[in-house]
Amino acid sequence: MAKNVGILAIDIYFPPTCIQQELLEAHDGASKGKYTIGLGQDCMAFCTEVEDVISMSLTVVSSLLEKYAIDPKQIGRLEVGSETVIDKSKSIKTFIMQIFEKYGNTDIEGVDSTNACYGGTAALFNCVNWVESSSWDGRYGLVVCTDSAVYAEGPARPTGGAAAVAMLIGPDAPISFESKLRGSHMAHAYDFYKPNLASEYPVVDGKLSQTCYLMALDSCYNHLSHKYEKQEGKQFSISDAEYFVFHSPYNKLVQKSFARLVFNDFLKNASFVDEAAKEKLEPFATLSGDESYQSRDLEKASQQVAKPQYDAKVQPTTLIPKQVGNMYTASLYAAFISLIHNKHSTLDGKRVILFSYGSGLTSTMFSLLLREGQHPFSLSNIDKMMDVAGKLKSRHEFPPEKFVETMKLMEHRYGGKEFVTSKDTSLLSPGTFYLTEVDSMYRRFYAKKTSENGLVTNGH
Repeated sequence: MAKNVGILAIDIYFPPTCIQQELLEAHDGASKGKYTIGLGQDCMAFCTEVEDVISMSLTVVSSLLEKYAIDPKQIGRLEVGSETVIDKSKSIKTFIMQIFEKYGNTDIEGVDSTNACYGGTAALFNCVNWVESSSWDGRYGLVVCTDSAVYAEGPARPTGGAAAVAMLIGPDAPISFESKLRGSHMAHAYDFYKPNLASEYPVVDGKLSQTCYLMALDSCYNHLSHKYEKQEGKQFSISDAEYFVFHSPYNKLVQKSFARLVFNDFLKNASFVDEAAKEKLEPFATLSGDESYQSRDLEKASQQVAKPQYDAKVQPTTLIPKQVGNMYTASLYAAFISLIHNKHSTLDGKRVILFSYGSGLTSTMFSLLLREGQHPFSLSNIDKMMDVAGKLKSRHEFPPEKFVETMKLMEHRYGGKEFVTSKDTSLLSPGTFYLTEVDSMYRRFYAKKTSENGLVTNGH
């Protein structure tokens, strides 16, 4: 059996085009602070006509392989998580195979996993389980989470975003799984779904979606705590993990979620919180589950109580989600990347708890153990290779009018054929893949921007 299986290396790509939430707020005529304080978001990335989930996947995979000098023949499984439907039959994974085919490696298992924002976690578990199983052939697994989150004009639009994350999976990893510490909650709900195949936009019941998220969080936390208790012989509390990482549709929900865990700890064992916190939370101890999800007073009180711990255990994970927006399947892993970026030098020996949620509804809370690891698969090298600060700094901010215009064009082209893009790569970094055209048979063609501004075509 392979030991300490987990993430050996991780990389992220998000479009260089973004819009400040403050400007969008003013443009939409929303009350000041609605997007920045109300949602807790700073900036939002979006794809222009030359980028999509496939181009972002090709970019992030080739980047990861190059940075870590991984021979493409050494990949034995490739799993993709996404909810951005480009084709109802052909998986995104097959597009990424272009990178491996030219090296003669077509022996790669795995396809796409789809269920709202949870697909990336399903893909990750599949890869980890493969390396831990008797089917493993000694090669690396590769997980890709890729999504472009877009909404129709209106209150949901500022909760968009776009990114792709790639993770290399294998044994002796600096980021390994505590496989026995995992709790899931799966149920049937119509909180967010995409039934209209002619449109990229979802149908959203915002209030229900938030309740489903918190309900799933409670359930997963209880399952994980129960498993910990069986394993360790003592109750689990927030203090048993150094950091908590949440799927982040918008930052305000992350704040509410961590506060919810603090409330859960208090209900489980009042001694887990101090006297002042006890006093604040006591009035809500007798609320039923349903009442507690709707109580604004509880929300306020628990967030006040949780604030110091939130700042220590969660805030370091919020950088990219606040700057890039909701990346659907990539959101949770972008938050985890933020933690590595902010705290890589102090993560050795620490436990990190992650909560993954996908509407409809699927969710899992799971535990990772971090250690510095050996170069090139070390936390400090992973941080250096990702260059999060550099990527955020080199972005180009669009004015709201230009953003709206881009959204209209993308909406018009969604599911379309027989068009050629502008092929304008002036904002893209060298090494970025981009869409050049969709022909009369809906076939998509991509090229790669090289350092000399010459092109490497990647089509049929």
